Amino acid sequence: MGGKDHQPIQAPEEEWIQAVRKKLLDWYDRNQRDLPWRESKDPYRVWVSEIMLQQTRVDTVIPYYERFMSLFPTPGALAAAKEDDVIKAWEGLGYYSRARNLHTAVKEVVETYDGVVPDDPATVSRLKGVGPYTTGAILSIAYNRPIPAVDGNVFRVLSRWFALWDDVTRTSARRKFEELDRLLIPQDRPGDFNQALMELGALICTPVSPACADCPVQEECQAYRDGIQAELPVKTKSKPPVPVRMTFGWIRKGPQVLLQRRPSEGLLGRMWGLPTVETLPEELVPGGTLRDHWAGHGLKLELGPVVGELDHVFSHRRWLITLVQGLCLAEENLPADCAWVEEKELEHYALPNVYRKAVRMALDPPQSSHGFQQGRLF
Repeated sequence: MGGKDHQPIQAPEEEWIQAVRKKLLDWYDRNQRDLPWRESKDPYRVWVSEIMLQQTRVDTVIPYYERFMSLFPTPGALAAAKEDDVIKAWEGLGYYSRARNLHTAVKEVVETYDGVVPDDPATVSRLKGVGPYTTGAILSIAYNRPIPAVDGNVFRVLSRWFALWDDVTRTSARRKFEELDRLLIPQDRPGDFNQALMELGALICTPVSPACADCPVQEECQAYRDGIQAELPVKTKSKPPVPVRMTFGWIRKGPQVLLQRRPSEGLLGRMWGLPTVETLPEELVPGGTLRDHWAGHGLKLELGPVVGELDHVFSHRRWLITLVQGLCLAEENLPADCAWVEEKELEHYALPNVYRKAVRMALDPPQSSHGFQQGRLF
């Protein structure tokens, strides 16, 4: 395989290009999915949808997109919103840095460009969180600019059409695929063509068992002719997430529960969650590390039993979580990043999925768990 990598680009013949364009666009016109962000070519709506769709399935995104747009229908509305409200609207989608970057970038659009998303590639690509793919998607779909928008679906389709063995995780491969896409994009329908490529990858040219018999460009596909479509694209496998033992605290003071905002940098930055510490290897009593940590911050805790255990996988980390009950016996100065919250008010806080799962477990613990639920001592 390695010898096949870095194949030089050979421009396809014009007749081939014209055939691919016509067949793909005809297929797209007949088969494109009815998606809410396709109801308008407003650049702001396109932008929001593309950010949400990063690393997230279309079916998952639809309800989030519709709710987000009802709350923040214009760049001005999003720019004026508080960050916590934006994150709350994003709650459940994960990868929360996407929401923060979008919020920051939209503020720049409002302040610098009078709320109009720029139509210049260099300007758009400088906006926070907007990479080459999102730049191409916004400009081709909203502004009809013939600019490549190469995502995972497009990588897969082009690698098969041209039988390319380049490792698609490499930057050099992205540049090559963008150049190929640029050769293929028609001047009259660039946005539709880019969306058609993505749609073909999502519905027909799938990662496993592609439906070649239903593909509109089967005759033009080199991988299909060579019988190697199942081997492409070449993609280096990512390393498995590193396991880390963590302790969450369900810490109560009367009817209140302790929440803590995570540090700005790192995993789940600035998100609210339950008090969290990495479990030390020498910990003998479940929650001992948590108790000692908070003793250093002026909170004296009495530990209860373990509520349960959770396993949560991030892209590069795997948290093996022990959820422990705790009762605040004495409090000096509560850190500024903490808040005592009425249990009924928890739903108003934007909690990442891992903490929402922990809260649900604390409120409805496994049968084997005993302790001071709802403020009751064990």
